[in-house]
Amino acid sequence: MHQGQLVFAQLMRHLPLTTFRRCVARYDGEHKVKRFSCLDQYLCMAFAQLTYRESLRDIEASLRAQSAKLYHLGIRGNVARNTLANANAVRDWRIYASFAERLIGIARGLYAEEPFGVDLAETVYALDATTIDLCLSVFPWAPFRSTKAAIKLHTLLDLRGNIPSFIHISDGKMHEVHALDLLLPEAGAYYVMDRGYLDFQRLYRLHEAGSFFVTRAKSNLKAERRYSHPVDRASGLICDQTVILSVYYSHKGFPVPLRRIKFRDPKTGKRLVFLTNQFALPALSIADLYRCRWQVELFFEYPTLCTPSDVIESQRSTDLRQRLVGQFGGFGWLPLAPRPFCIKSTARWRTPEWLEAA
Repeated sequence: MHQGQLVFAQLMRHLPLTTFRRCVARYDGEHKVKRFSCLDQYLCMAFAQLTYRESLRDIEASLRAQSAKLYHLGIRGNVARNTLANANAVRDWRIYASFAERLIGIARGLYAEEPFGVDLAETVYALDATTIDLCLSVFPWAPFRSTKAAIKLHTLLDLRGNIPSFIHISDGKMHEVHALDLLLPEAGAYYVMDRGYLDFQRLYRLHEAGSFFVTRAKSNLKAERRYSHPVDRASGLICDQTVILSVYYSHKGFPVPLRRIKFRDPKTGKRLVFLTNQFALPALSIADLYRCRWQVELFFEYPTLCTPSDVIESQRSTDLRQRLVGQFGGFGWLPLAPRPFCIKSTARWRTPEWLEAA
């Protein structure tokens, strides 16, 4: 008979509980709490995330079936559906937001030297957003269409370790490009985005901050070629040009030269046009950087993130940030486990033609 710790307890052992208690004390999370503590709530939601529970009742049934082992899992309170729903509804979501930020900071330090496919010493981020559909009758405060509700999750993913460094939850009607207004640009870092973020005035702010961006050009882009650099056409590159935007308002928003790279995928024959303000890297490295952007798509497909909304619902209309932050808190400590103890994502792996990612 096995006498060691349960697997769930071994994972939770890597949590900085002192930091968690400080977060709880900062926002007075234990006020008038007698039995079901904030840590119990966090552990229940982490258990639901890892075991793909589909409802609050499913969480309750699973944990109560092994009630004799709850103490060894670290759960001290009694797990009941109403208790868990009430805790999700009334407790301050900033407790778990602060804890998730701390976990992300620790995890990013562990993966600072992790290779990601391009030989670069600088930090590389992938920026994207995904829409999470919700039931309009359950979440009337998040209108999106006439028949459904939704929220939008804006994520800045550090490609070294695929760890989110910035997350913003907005209503479903907010356009992706407005997320650029919320970022604090990091000098020397690379921001890889799809065409939804092509706003020259906002991209110029990144340029002035000393950051680099890589994105795709739209089909109606108007630009004047100033210089053409030599390329190796056998690698799929068509041209590498220095261009100036010719449309008045585009040029007013981004008055300095841009680099335009045209690339043809040897497998599919699809042609893409990249825009960047980085002139030092080889043209093929710019294409490889955009290929790495697919990691943020896989992050959105991570099944413990995309659990049904029943898992994160409460018994009243309230701010969804509380449960989503709890889920990201659960995601944040996965990279904290010892490196030999590898936890792999079970997301449905696809090998798409990477240039179709955008």
